[in-house]
Amino acid sequence: MRRTTRHSPLDRLLIGFDEALRTCAPGSSHAGRESPGRAHPDATLDGAESRHVAGLMRINHTGEVCAQALYRGQAATARLGEVREAMEEAAAEEIDHLVWCEERLDSLGARPSLLNPLWYGLSFGLGAVAGIAGDRWSLGFVAETEKQVCDHLEDHLRQIPETDQRSRAILKQMLIDEHEHGATAKAAGGADLPKPVRAAMTTMAAAMKKITYRL
Repeated sequence: MRRTTRHSPLDRLLIGFDEALRTCAPGSSHAGRESPGRAHPDATLDGAESRHVAGLMRINHTGEVCAQALYRGQAATARLGEVREAMEEAAAEEIDHLVWCEERLDSLGARPSLLNPLWYGLSFGLGAVAGIAGDRWSLGFVAETEKQVCDHLEDHLRQIPETDQRSRAILKQMLIDEHEHGATAKAAGGADLPKPVRAAMTTMAAAMKKITYRL
């Protein structure tokens, strides 16, 4: 049987600060799985294509920063122990995506978003509020978030050149994983979010993507 370690409020604060630093500082996280992009040779992209792919991968990297923060925020305020553990496990699985995107950005000669600490803080707050609202709503928030992530991953796959199999392989595996995370949250009892909440999430994500593409 899995034993749950109990931490004091100070311990949780320090752990949370360490997690935030490792998420936002490039090179601080390590993937449990090898990037699926490594199985493909790097494509020869012209200047415009390279910049566009880098912008899209920067968005996806920031999305994973936000995912880490959302899950950590929800875990911090989840009422049920099993929900808290599920959030922590999901955050751990998303680290692979974070590292894969970071590696691809590096190979493109690009950097992660300069605003990642800001996005992390905002997302942690949203996750904490979702957790306070109740575990059904928290799980529903995860399900809706993953649905919207899948939508934008599919959009990015349509934009990335067919010759760039390295980036495409990364996004395809991320899409598979995100579908699974969303389905798991829904099956665990996630509630359908009200339409205004879903619309607000879409609007906020659109603003983040527009800014992150360049910064």
